[in-house]
Amino acid sequence: MSQKMVAPAHIPVLVEETVKALAVQPGGRYIDCTLGGGGHAAAILEHSSPGGQLLGIDADPEAIEAAKQSLETYSDSTLLINDNFVNLEAICYKYDFLPVHGILFDLGLSSLQLNGRGRGFSFQHRASLDMRLNPNQELTAADIINTYPETEMAQLIKTYGEESYSRKIARRIVQERPIKTTLELAQIIERVIGKRRGKIHPATKTFQALRIAVNHELEHLELALKQAIKLLGYEGRLVVISYHSLEDRIVKQIMLQESKDCICPPSTPTCVCGHTASLRLINKRVITPSPPEVQINPRSRSARLRAAERVITQDEHYSIVERLCSTSEIKANGNGWRRPTLLKMLRTVFDAA
Repeated sequence: MSQKMVAPAHIPVLVEETVKALAVQPGGRYIDCTLGGGGHAAAILEHSSPGGQLLGIDADPEAIEAAKQSLETYSDSTLLINDNFVNLEAICYKYDFLPVHGILFDLGLSSLQLNGRGRGFSFQHRASLDMRLNPNQELTAADIINTYPETEMAQLIKTYGEESYSRKIARRIVQERPIKTTLELAQIIERVIGKRRGKIHPATKTFQALRIAVNHELEHLELALKQAIKLLGYEGRLVVISYHSLEDRIVKQIMLQESKDCICPPSTPTCVCGHTASLRLINKRVITPSPPEVQINPRSRSARLRAAERVITQDEHYSIVERLCSTSEIKANGNGWRRPTLLKMLRTVFDAA
């Protein structure tokens, strides 16, 4: 009897740890900046019920369509937007979705993308060298592979893939042009480096570098994280799950910098920067998946979770109060703001007025 092949379901990484780090509460407002298969979003909506709201963002239109189905039960509580998270602030202002209790970035590719045979993200399937999260953008991996000069390509593979064989790989790629498919590229890299050693395929780092370059992932991440901090309300949480050192380094540096009142160089005798802390670190040590989770979902093995809580100045307190009390909707139902500590803060401000 023939059986229909079904793509493996997406398994979200560090779900319980994410919900805990976000401090998800009933009635809260949350943003999933990398909606993917909707696994984290479903967990957030479940724990924020009743009254929870979620804004889901993804640059991949296929991910949005898949999430509409997986989150159908929560359709009245979700707003799903096909856009890049680099536009996070503009999206929130457009849909009046701010301030929020928590913002999540899960920077890994979803199973939908990895298992999709036409996207070119994986070297496990023959596909065109695309790698675009947004199919409407112009630059593809094929453009880089078949047009970039050897030195520029070698630098790209070294910087974004941290690949020690970057020069040899770039030289061979130029010699083998034109290269049309993922399998062609993977085989060329394998001939340069050799067969698989351990769990990492020899083409992994080069494919990572190409995907990052095509989608401007690192530049967009840094810009989006800075926007996210400004969108968080009182004691709002920022949670980021990264999968390689380049992403994690950006997340760590921004969270560390924003958790300090002064960021002047150590040699400066007196603070002149005027910087004030906007975050408080929740986990000073990075959170990684447990051995049982890695066994169930091997793709989770490189995941690293960092979390921080919003610290707000007195002026920002007043700004939040003004916004919370400015519309009839908010006066009527609080618009999701039911956290006891926030209500206590509001009472304190009103009593002092």
